[in-house]
Amino acid sequence: MPHGKPAGVACVQLLPDYRCALFGQPERPAFCVSLRPSEDMCGTSRVEALVYLNRLEKATM
Repeated sequence: MPHGKPAGVACVQLLPDYRCALFGQPERPAFCVSLRPSEDMCGTSRVEALVYLNRLEKATM
């Protein structure tokens, strides 16, 4: 997303199975490359992970 990704909007590179279409590719944005998942970020379910990521997005707007 050349002008950034608004909070709450899914990335255009998100595949139907929730994987990144650019993972491991040289054109993957620097922000994504620098994002290091942690146990806290992932939580115990997809819902917990999305809540964490939503908070992170809002904090960095």
